[in-house]
Amino acid sequence: MKTALYVLTILIGLKQAIAQDSTRTTTNFKDTISVRIDTSYWQRSFSGGVNFNQASFSNWSGGGVNSIAIGGVITARSLYEKDKASWDNTADLQLGYVTQLGNTRKAADQIMIISVLGHKVAPKWDLFVSGTFNTFFAAGYRYDKLPTDQTSLKVSNFFAPAQLTLSAGVAYKPNDWFALRISPLAPRFTFLADQSVRVRQDAVTGNYVPDPTQKAYGVDPGKSLRLEWLAFQLQAALNRNLSENVSLNMRYQLFTQYAQLDNINHRLDLTLTAKVNRYLNTTLGLIALYNKDFSSSLQIQQTLAIGLSYNLSSFRKK
Repeated sequence: MKTALYVLTILIGLKQAIAQDSTRTTTNFKDTISVRIDTSYWQRSFSGGVNFNQASFSNWSGGGVNSIAIGGVITARSLYEKDKASWDNTADLQLGYVTQLGNTRKAADQIMIISVLGHKVAPKWDLFVSGTFNTFFAAGYRYDKLPTDQTSLKVSNFFAPAQLTLSAGVAYKPNDWFALRISPLAPRFTFLADQSVRVRQDAVTGNYVPDPTQKAYGVDPGKSLRLEWLAFQLQAALNRNLSENVSLNMRYQLFTQYAQLDNINHRLDLTLTAKVNRYLNTTLGLIALYNKDFSSSLQIQQTLAIGLSYNLSSFRKK
């Protein structure tokens, strides 16, 4: 009888130990949640938000325009780590529209997907191959500097342009939130699926008009693909919680062809998220782009929004 009780006690203890080991706690900013341990060597995070702004006026002597703005932002990451192998995947998506006086215009738009396969060769160094893809969800238009009989002019669309950069090289990873990747071999493919985005600026009037004979995003007239084979790319990525309520996602890319070192492309993507409570946050987004094939000037897209959010992470603290 005593032996049976002793065995039963051991079995109950083992069951409780297994139950305790099968789950662990992780933090969603300040919120602590319980998640099951993933024994597949995958770690994942997801952050999604919907932002909404509205203003209306009726007999308002100070003037104003009725408007509605809505936008969505998604940032996701999936990381596989086992022994010396790693596979890091990130996706940054955003799309927003604003409606004023019955006219709806795009306010933000981005598709950015990065996949990196690495093999550790030293404590802080990896050999890697990667793919970077970016394009837009929907058509984009100009509304200024147009002929008087024209209210809008299409200048971009889904896969117009789209860029796919394949790279191989060495990565410096001093910790789990920062990585610097150097790629002496980085061929890039630029796609142009919509030929109607080819435009030119009239030298006399300064207005923009459609012109199918113009080069667009570096793609020659009559073609839908541009290849840049011998090229160099440098990438820096930072993903970190600055505090219990503030997180920073930053990415910098430098790209140039060896034959055109006077035409170096720079791109900086930054997303700063400050959490108000469990389902409400404020997001500051910034994209800075300098690419002579797109524009001779520095291009900047900045967004600031407050809205509903949902965040979940199974990343382990190191």
